[in-house]
Amino acid sequence: MSTATLPRASGAGDRNAGAVLDVVIPVHNEEADLGPCVRRLYQHLTQGFPYPFRITVADNASTDATRAVATALSVELPGVEVLHLPEKGRGRALKRAWSASDAPVLAYMDVDLSTDLNALLPLVAPLLSGHSDLCVGSRLARGSRVVRGPKREFISRSYNRILRTALSARFSDAQCGFKAIRRDVAEQLLPMVEDTDWFFDTELLVLAQRAGLRIHEVPVDWIDDPDSRVDIVATAVADLKGIVRLGRALVTGKLPLAALRSRFGRAPLVEGVPAGMLPQLLRFAGIGIVSTVAFLALFTLLRPATGAQAANFVALLSTAIANTALNRRLTFAIRGAAGAVRHQVQGLLLFTLGLALNAAALALLNVAAPGHGHLAELAVLVAANTVTTLLRFVLMRVWVFRRA
Repeated sequence: MSTATLPRASGAGDRNAGAVLDVVIPVHNEEADLGPCVRRLYQHLTQGFPYPFRITVADNASTDATRAVATALSVELPGVEVLHLPEKGRGRALKRAWSASDAPVLAYMDVDLSTDLNALLPLVAPLLSGHSDLCVGSRLARGSRVVRGPKREFISRSYNRILRTALSARFSDAQCGFKAIRRDVAEQLLPMVEDTDWFFDTELLVLAQRAGLRIHEVPVDWIDDPDSRVDIVATAVADLKGIVRLGRALVTGKLPLAALRSRFGRAPLVEGVPAGMLPQLLRFAGIGIVSTVAFLALFTLLRPATGAQAANFVALLSTAIANTALNRRLTFAIRGAAGAVRHQVQGLLLFTLGLALNAAALALLNVAAPGHGHLAELAVLVAANTVTTLLRFVLMRVWVFRRA
């Protein structure tokens, strides 16, 4: 999409010009805040946005005067429209409004306008130029300025840390209420998003990342709304359930991301190495089997001359170095010498962890069965290596070879 093809507006709110940007404001029982929010946003877009726009108020099952306020605003301000849904759910409201829109760029923001509106043009510009597929405001990116209490700061950072660990998320802020997406991308991505409430944002971003779409982050100035009605505990529980559901769908290959990737996603820089968790796990397991066989063979060869502990040390060190090198190249698709030394150092730290587990297992075996045989040693070491292998995969994925 090129900005040269987009119609510039003589009057930014002119309905007849054909909206280039559709800003959706999902609301539920917001009769007091809705009017000031829409008027402020309308004034900002009229004065500073160079293309025709539309503001869509997505009222999801309000029981107060929200719908009446929205209707009055649509009469007062050209370019303001109202969508009413009989069921509650922010994600449901966004999905319905975005699916019904004909604007090339779709955005949304929370009604409290916690995010500074000066970030709106930087948010949508990469979509108008065709550079990016989704854009998100981030309160955690470098350059952002945030005013909020320590409780919400801790919860936000903890949640995003969980996403990076459990779902390998590479975006910094999943739930800032300030996002935009190209309509052609939304048409393909929205049918895959199941959540209808607060996890909608996270699910949308994770699926976009897995499909190879380009996600652009914009640092924002953000001031916490002290009157926020979000139930933090209930939302946290729902988000954790969403993470489990989405993680299971990604591991089992339930979602048709390959088709989306082939249409919109960028080709991997290193061909032939799938980046999903399941392909990585299978390659890691194959390398682990080879490493375990090599370890047992080397341990058996050295055991008569050096004793169990020394043989364990040499065999584990040798196979750990080879294991790190193979996983670096084959499992996590990292080529070239850049970072190789650091990766080996981190791999040796994981080796130390494995050595400690194996040594502890042998020591426990000596205490529990002083007269044990060679087969008992091998059995204990296989069990210890299995635990070590699982820990190595997790730590390699989230620490050693984590993509920046």
